Amino acid sequence: MKLLRPFRTIQAKLIIMVLLLILIALQLIGVYFISTMKNSQIDLFTENLDSQAQLLTVMASSAIAKQGESTIADEGSESQLAQLVSNLFNISGAEAQVLDASGRVLTTSLEEHQSYVGRKNTSLLVSRALQGINDNTEEIIDTDNVRKRIVVKPVMNNGKVVGAVYIVASMKDLYQTVERVNQIFVTGMLLALGLTAVLGILIAGTITQPIKALTRQVTAVAEGRFEERVPVLGKDEIGQLSLAFNEMTDRLGEALSINEEEKEKLSSILSNMSDGVLATDEIGQVIVANRRARAMLGIENPEGRTASECLDIDKTPIAEALEGRESTLLIHRQPSEDEENLVFRVTLTPIRRRDKGVVGSIAVLHDVTESEKLEQTRREFVANVSHELRTPLTTIKSYAEALDDGAMEEPPLAERFVGVIRSETERMIRLVTDLLHLSRFDSRQSQLRRQMTDLAEMTEDVVDRFSLQLRQKAITVRVQVDPGLQKAWIDRDGIDQVLDNLMSNAIKYTLDGGSILLSARIIDPRHLSIAVKDTGIGIPKKDLAHIFDRFYRVDKARSRSMGGTGLGLSIAREIVRAHGGSVGIESELGAGTTVTVTLPLTQEGSEHP
Repeated sequence: MKLLRPFRTIQAKLIIMVLLLILIALQLIGVYFISTMKNSQIDLFTENLDSQAQLLTVMASSAIAKQGESTIADEGSESQLAQLVSNLFNISGAEAQVLDASGRVLTTSLEEHQSYVGRKNTSLLVSRALQGINDNTEEIIDTDNVRKRIVVKPVMNNGKVVGAVYIVASMKDLYQTVERVNQIFVTGMLLALGLTAVLGILIAGTITQPIKALTRQVTAVAEGRFEERVPVLGKDEIGQLSLAFNEMTDRLGEALSINEEEKEKLSSILSNMSDGVLATDEIGQVIVANRRARAMLGIENPEGRTASECLDIDKTPIAEALEGRESTLLIHRQPSEDEENLVFRVTLTPIRRRDKGVVGSIAVLHDVTESEKLEQTRREFVANVSHELRTPLTTIKSYAEALDDGAMEEPPLAERFVGVIRSETERMIRLVTDLLHLSRFDSRQSQLRRQMTDLAEMTEDVVDRFSLQLRQKAITVRVQVDPGLQKAWIDRDGIDQVLDNLMSNAIKYTLDGGSILLSARIIDPRHLSIAVKDTGIGIPKKDLAHIFDRFYRVDKARSRSMGGTGLGLSIAREIVRAHGGSVGIESELGAGTTVTVTLPLTQEGSEHP
């Protein structure tokens, strides 16, 4: 097969085709020419022999007739015939015989065949001629393998056959001439084929070279190299093809460049989208998934899996999308036991192609966990506010109705009812005040009034404010302030409110005889921390994540009975955040709780970090 590879090229095929066409044409021409020439020469040779024989019959007619009239052969007449034959018939390599009516040889033109004289010629042609048949011609091959032509003519005298003329001539020279012509033709044909091959190579090269250049360009384009160009060598069809291909290469390169640019844009958009995107094929298997979708679904390699499996939903919505119908659904997903439930809004849209209809679907995943959480928080907030306001209002209404029904006439009872009404009113005032505080923080209308504050003095003041409650429950308080920490640039009133809330909670949930530690220290060159640690009842682990939520109470009944609104820790967190700090809580059920407030060490005149 390797030997045949050079003959598979267009150039070789063109050359071979031209050579075969010329060879066939020359062969047909040669066969026709040589055959025609050979037949013409043979006909001419035969006609020459025939005319010689005809002439000889005319001239030998009277001599044969005279000899036939004598009973004894006349030597003069035989000599006359011999002289006539030798004078009239001088074809090289030919023999002429004159026969009498019985077929006996009277004379011959060849000296070496004089022994034939007097013998009878038994040739079939002679018999035919003696019968008066004029057309007697035959071609033979003698013992020397030489082709000879025999012509026999009857000799007529007064309408009677008196003898015959027998001529046999060698055709060797004729066939040698034909052979030489054949050799000349073969030599010319070989020269013509050789010259044609050379010219064919040159001419085929002018065709195949541009084609090879086109092939190289096609290979380069297939490999992504669009900068190469096909040389235009003329204005013929190949030149026009080269021009068209160069233009096609330019347009294809531009189209691919635009396609790559659009693909990069799409890839960048998909990668940086806040929504997850899954694209499926016509059978619902995922073929494209962006980074956000992998993170939202917690699947590293979703490609090759079904969309219903990745989304953990029923197959019906995916099937409807593949049938051309759009749909939207909510998916609730809990990654693990310790993590919160995630909520996704999934929009399923079919992918349509103009010539094939629906060829896949797109699933867009939008994380609505926060919005659902905010909506839930809003509902809980409204419910909590309504509940917190309804309880004191109900109490106030009940006691006011009791006073109206006659309790006013009993001073001790009326005084106690008025005290309850006053207490519930103050509770509502505290609740509304806390709500106003949170509203200002939410709307960023609350402004800090920073001042240089002595932290040791601030912590001692906090303890002094709760000294009565501490003595009532026999709780021991220790204050530890880092010696290197003296003053800080903070909002004194805001931090006092934070520490008051933390101390109040610590006292509320610490049993009699317990202890509380209030400490302040520097944790790094840019931050300080203030911690309140108690030995109270602690907080269950499941409640720690929600302890700073608004209206959240671990023990709702006890907290409400102690006068709490459930907003203290929320306000404290907002105040600390306004300072650029953070609040952390650690607790163990039955072992106590530690709340740590981290604040930046902002210098006077500096900007908020």
